Amino acid sequence: MVDIDAAIGYVVAHGDPVERARLSYLRTGQPAPEDVVERIAAGQMLEGGWPASAEGGVPSIDATCFRLAELDDLGSLRGPVVERALNWLAVAQRGDGTWQEHESLADQAPPWALPGDPEATLYLTSVAGFWLTAAAVEADPYQTRSPYGDTLARAAGWVVSQLNPDGTWPSFLAAGWHAAGLLHQRQFYYESARVQQVLGERLPEMAPADVAAMAAALRRVNLGDDWLLQSARKRLAETQRVDGGWDSNEGPLFDVNITLTALRACR
Repeated sequence: MVDIDAAIGYVVAHGDPVERARLSYLRTGQPAPEDVVERIAAGQMLEGGWPASAEGGVPSIDATCFRLAELDDLGSLRGPVVERALNWLAVAQRGDGTWQEHESLADQAPPWALPGDPEATLYLTSVAGFWLTAAAVEADPYQTRSPYGDTLARAAGWVVSQLNPDGTWPSFLAAGWHAAGLLHQRQFYYESARVQQVLGERLPEMAPADVAAMAAALRRVNLGDDWLLQSARKRLAETQRVDGGWDSNEGPLFDVNITLTALRACR
């Protein structure tokens, strides 16, 4: 089993104030102090999204979803800041149900966010659809209402059209678990299950950071404590370091972040 106490100790010893605020929320359910949330909100543009860089002049789909994930980790996936971001995402959806970055970001966009690239389009559509879904579940766990229902229906329908018959998807690994969450919540249960099956088959070869991110994401929708989440937690137990942390994909500076993600996956 995952050593929760050791993971908590690692974050306390190595985390910055924001990371310790994230830990406090995970441990006690206490939302982050207002100044921590305001620090994130300070970069929000008038349109509602966040730019790809501090000097950016247009909001970015990828950056906005990243900020929503940060706010979610702090127990703050509600309120005016989040509402503006979600409304902007809904407005930014393209007519075919997809999301793409603005053309002006082509020179600085990472591979998973390149404007016009099919793999990036599937990734961004899955991620944007996922965070609109997660916010809707946060506001109403039983989904008796969904303010972004039409937006999510278009996104889910397009994602389904991109899946291969065997459940694989022509995009990055992370597109898979975001798509699985989006499709499950939109009642594409069979399609979501096929994607989850592929993720389960790939699990033994996944990096710990990917396992943690997948499990933490799928816990945000009404998936239940199913076999994939149980298998992911077992894999995290196998890859936890003796100091309580996990290795990130971006180097030691991000080990605290992925340790917090693993804690969220296991709580």
